[in-house]
Amino acid sequence: MSLNVQEIKGFRAADKSYKKYDSRGLLLLVKPNGSKLWYFKYRFGGKEKKLPIGAFPEISLSQARQLRDRARLKVSDGIDPMLERKRKKARIKLGAENTFEVIANKYIDEKMVPEGRAEATLRKARWFLDLLKPAIGNMPINDVDPQLMLAALKKLEAKGNLETAKKCRSFASRVFRYGAALGQCQTDPTSILQGALVTPRARHYAAILEPEKLGGLLRAIDDFECYPATKFALKIAPHVFVRPGELRHGEWHEIDWDKATWTIPEGKMKARRAHVVPLSRQVLELFRELRSITGSKGYIFPAFHTSQRPMSENTVNAAFRRMGFTKDEVTAHGLRSTASTMLNESGLWHPDAIERALAHGDSNAIRGVYNRGNYWDERVKMAQWWSDYLDALRQGRTLYVSPSA
Repeated sequence: MSLNVQEIKGFRAADKSYKKYDSRGLLLLVKPNGSKLWYFKYRFGGKEKKLPIGAFPEISLSQARQLRDRARLKVSDGIDPMLERKRKKARIKLGAENTFEVIANKYIDEKMVPEGRAEATLRKARWFLDLLKPAIGNMPINDVDPQLMLAALKKLEAKGNLETAKKCRSFASRVFRYGAALGQCQTDPTSILQGALVTPRARHYAAILEPEKLGGLLRAIDDFECYPATKFALKIAPHVFVRPGELRHGEWHEIDWDKATWTIPEGKMKARRAHVVPLSRQVLELFRELRSITGSKGYIFPAFHTSQRPMSENTVNAAFRRMGFTKDEVTAHGLRSTASTMLNESGLWHPDAIERALAHGDSNAIRGVYNRGNYWDERVKMAQWWSDYLDALRQGRTLYVSPSA
């Protein structure tokens, strides 16, 4: 005989648990503490099983019967409702353990770090993750869809951070592809969003492109009083064409005094390829002077407060501002544009030799290897000519002269 609500309310606790049956496998277990728990009893694969449904009165009699009927349909379809529930709980637990944030951190720590990515690159990756965490960080990575991803990126756009939104999309794409490789998600929801974001304008670093103004900058550097490592960074930067991050992360063991070269390892290079910089007589002399001040170990340009870290990424630009040059006149990165423009305008050097000196990657790997060997001698001559030309500009002379043999 089926149960009714009043009858259920009248069941009292006893010294031992006891069962009261409803119908079609539904039963109520009354426990010594007075709790009343619904179960669905059924047979599957020749075994008797009991599926917990919930507690009365949170789960009413009518609700318990509905849940029983759903479970009965599964059994009739050959599905074990107990096993299905366990699998669902496992998926939920797995999702909680494999959120976007968790997989992103795995991607950084277990892929980017072993690949030897530069510390600045790792910091940027973690920054991109911090920007995305409020929107999707705690979500199971497999639950993030294109609409959720787009909403997170549009918030960055709304703040005017167009380039940041673009780079966050690119970072997230790499995380999703990594998650797919691990079996934690099925697709990359960012793949269809490339056309949905506003394209940022190309960024151009302020650079001095007139010989007279460059000579003025070099004289201003000579007259500028500051911390020695900063002073030498300002003096050396115009000569060597390297990026600001590559300059300030330079270490003494990378300098080969006999060969007059500076070998920057691939982990510090944007293109992930080691880059060899030929050093002119002037640059070698500047390095020797600086070494006598800082010592011959660790960073070439150490931070002011500790030799265990390189100088700040803003040090050189901040020095330019204190010297009276605005951000629209000159930047540390813009010195590369200065060298590139003037070397090309001189007509003395092969454009590929200039590109190789700037460590611009070649999309054709075979051509890149060929060029690296083919233009080395020219790059050595070009490095010395450029330093000689900078000396001439500092002295007020602006005429190009033929490179020495």
